[in-house]
Amino acid sequence: MRILLTCLALTLSTPAFADRAPPPPKYELEGNRLVLPAPIVFRTGSAEIAIDSTDALRHIARYLADKDYISLVRIEGHTANVGDADQNQTLSEQRAMRVAKALVAAGVDCKRLIPVGFGSNKPVADNATLEGRAKNTRVDVFNAALRGRMIGGMPADGGGKVAGDPCQ
Repeated sequence: MRILLTCLALTLSTPAFADRAPPPPKYELEGNRLVLPAPIVFRTGSAEIAIDSTDALRHIARYLADKDYISLVRIEGHTANVGDADQNQTLSEQRAMRVAKALVAAGVDCKRLIPVGFGSNKPVADNATLEGRAKNTRVDVFNAALRGRMIGGMPADGGGKVAGDPCQ
């Protein structure tokens, strides 16, 4: 057994294997929405990104690095309909902006990002259940423009409220 493992280790360390790059990441789109490997999570009631979100943020940054023809992505913040509608709108904008700033810190060009808040206006599940509210509290990332041209004639903000300029 030990000899077999030693031979395997020697084989994998030869130049033929050592020079091989890891396989490229796989990206999945649903329409123009980038499917994330895990949700971007925030501390309850705040725009503080949880450490559990690192893989999702890294995935977005790699996607944009690999797909340089995507000139603009929309980062959409969404909330459940619990509490005050104005506060939910503000929180969704703050979260979208925080994700944009985290991506800029990871090396993404700020001009390729438009953070937008939707509050609780675009639910994907029933807000009457805990599970539904958890699904509605989310960040989605959409391709908005390719090579400087808006996709499908849609506005860059997708109908939401722009949270601000991630370049500032």
